[in-house]
Amino acid sequence: MLSTARIENIKTWLSSAITDQETCLDGLIEMNTSSPIHERVKSAMKNSTEFTSNSLAIVTKIIPILEKFKIPIHRKLLSHRHQPHHRVNTVKRFPEWVNPRDRRLLQDDLNLIKPDLTVAKDGSGDFLTIQEAILTVKKKNESRIVIHVKAGKYIENVVIDKGHWNIMMYGDGKDKTIVSGSLNNIDGTPTFSTATFVVTGRGFIAKGIRFENTAGPTKHQAVALRSGSDRSVFYQCSFDGYQDTLYAHSNRQFYRDCDITGTIDFIFGNSAVVLQNCLIQPRQPMANQFNTITAQGKKDPNQNTGISIQRCTIKPFGVVSLKTYLGRPWKDFSTTVIMQTEIDAVVEPVGWLPWVSNVEPPNTIFYGEYLNTGPGAGVERRVNWTGYKPTITPDEAGRFTVDSFIQGKEWLQEANVMFDSSL
Repeated sequence: MLSTARIENIKTWLSSAITDQETCLDGLIEMNTSSPIHERVKSAMKNSTEFTSNSLAIVTKIIPILEKFKIPIHRKLLSHRHQPHHRVNTVKRFPEWVNPRDRRLLQDDLNLIKPDLTVAKDGSGDFLTIQEAILTVKKKNESRIVIHVKAGKYIENVVIDKGHWNIMMYGDGKDKTIVSGSLNNIDGTPTFSTATFVVTGRGFIAKGIRFENTAGPTKHQAVALRSGSDRSVFYQCSFDGYQDTLYAHSNRQFYRDCDITGTIDFIFGNSAVVLQNCLIQPRQPMANQFNTITAQGKKDPNQNTGISIQRCTIKPFGVVSLKTYLGRPWKDFSTTVIMQTEIDAVVEPVGWLPWVSNVEPPNTIFYGEYLNTGPGAGVERRVNWTGYKPTITPDEAGRFTVDSFIQGKEWLQEANVMFDSSL
């Protein structure tokens, strides 16, 4: 029989496969060429997309019923031909997420820990750049690899690919260790590839680092960090940019005690992500723009994805004279919940913005608020979309906690990173 944890893993992997497929098509649309390549690729991907979606539906709808009646589940139902990116019948259990040394790494006194690798701009470490250090790490490492990035500004674009597992990277503080880049859409780089720092290998941990994209507001889409790392943690980090700052692309992610600044859609993607105790700061956009804090991209109704903002603070970064909204639905099943959060008056009373001006989003979205406080938290004048709930129930809010939404008790409780598992 498949355990609940295994079922959740399968749902996550299939959801990520669908997100990858959709990202590919979005990238072709973004190219905005007259070539018919988009329709050709879409047609070629049709079978793969349908197989993945059907497999996810089986896992989401049918398997729980079979489990309830104790009917044996044949793993052939989830065979490789239905999963272009993941082989469920050969997957291993995740290793113990953190060992005692890792737990100490998430405490305050990092000076007591000897890292495996050290990066330092002044030449006092093993490497001068972060990417050089990453390239020496063994692929598919089951044990934790710890990289200390000493204080300094590292102007480079870093990629930690899906083969690099269980890397922890810590800096000397989010104001001291800075990873900086400036790739952007206006200068010809697709949004997906603009990220200063990219991580897709599972089990990534970052602490005390600032990730920034300095392209500025005139360059439009310019990502500071893109993460597709399953069971990843960002603790006491900073993400600084304008449009599309933090791309929480796919899989399960957790952010705690982080600072995030930006303008349009500056927390976006289609992961299952929980942000707790973070400082979220909209900043002044260009004169003809507005601020939207979130843009969630759920495409398939069975994906276990969404943005959950819990016990955070939303207030402006400097003076913001233009309109700011909590977010806008990017796809047909977009899912975003803001709960137990302090919301400053910078947020417009209407709260949310449609993706297409003056067009109500489809009723298949799920947007809601729960027990928020502050001068911008009033829901009396919020949008009246069918898919928006100004006050969700405790049961509904409970679906978006660390425990329920990203199964955090299975992989976060061993760590000394602070987290609230429930409401």
